[in-house]
Amino acid sequence: MSTAFVTGASGFIGGALTRRLVAEGWTVRALARTEKSAKAVRANGATAVKGDLDDVQAMRDGMAGADVVFHCAAHLGEWGNPEDFERVNVAGTGNAVRAAKDVGVPRFVHVGTEAALMNGQPLVNVDESAALQTGSKALYPRTKALAEKEARQAGAVVIRPRLVWGRGDTTILPALTEAVRRKRFAWIGGGRHRTSTTHVDNVVEGLLLGAQKGEPGEAYFVTDGEPQVFREFITRLLATQGIEAPDRSVPRAILGALATVGEAAWRVLPLPGQPPVTRLAFWLASQECTIDISRARRELGYIPVISVDQGMEELRST
Repeated sequence: MSTAFVTGASGFIGGALTRRLVAEGWTVRALARTEKSAKAVRANGATAVKGDLDDVQAMRDGMAGADVVFHCAAHLGEWGNPEDFERVNVAGTGNAVRAAKDVGVPRFVHVGTEAALMNGQPLVNVDESAALQTGSKALYPRTKALAEKEARQAGAVVIRPRLVWGRGDTTILPALTEAVRRKRFAWIGGGRHRTSTTHVDNVVEGLLLGAQKGEPGEAYFVTDGEPQVFREFITRLLATQGIEAPDRSVPRAILGALATVGEAAWRVLPLPGQPPVTRLAFWLASQECTIDISRARRELGYIPVISVDQGMEELRST
């Protein structure tokens, strides 16, 4: 039996990972910032360790004797206070890496993202040789790129999914559903570009393989396999909730300009809330992002454990 320490275990990816580890007989300890998080951790079968990513000693205590650390915690979002993104994604990753080294945990697996390569250009059949965009104009990509750089320099294995979806999603599907219901949904440029996707079960499979076989300091992309047409994938995703995707479309150039101008105005003035369209939302919804997973197949033996069709059927049945 092995022991794992998980950050972000009350979240989407971390929760799915924790449940699989427990089901396979692992002892799991997980960082919990609040009592609500601790309850979620315990419900997933793990032992809660009170503390957060600012608390290096709490992490040292929780990591002591662990065989592997899975760092799933991150500050998500397309807009917000830059200090929050820096504190959680960059400083928090550094703290987790430092705590693991202090107590001698032999393996550290970091949840990365294709967003760490984003700075306004489409990503077409990219692989792990593409440069991290540590100077990206969007907060989440920039801070996740900086976090990955720090993690890899310390010998972490990085697993990078793209557009994570599936049962338990608290981000993508709820946001899409709300946008349609509020009549704020539109395709950008028709939405017929291609995108890679990664079901949460496939993310977990990649994380476990990364812990077993990943080369320290290296990154591996994992996806569902063949890319999807963005419009078709999102239409199917919404249909699992009984929602019909609207036909409305807006020109790509108009939304791109609105994102750039809106972000500048919200920063300079500043204005409350967030711009109607952010750079990151524009990039995610309008640009091709196709991923080559040859390296994970070759070096980790990665094969998707659930297909897009299976994942959609699972969502329909919940």
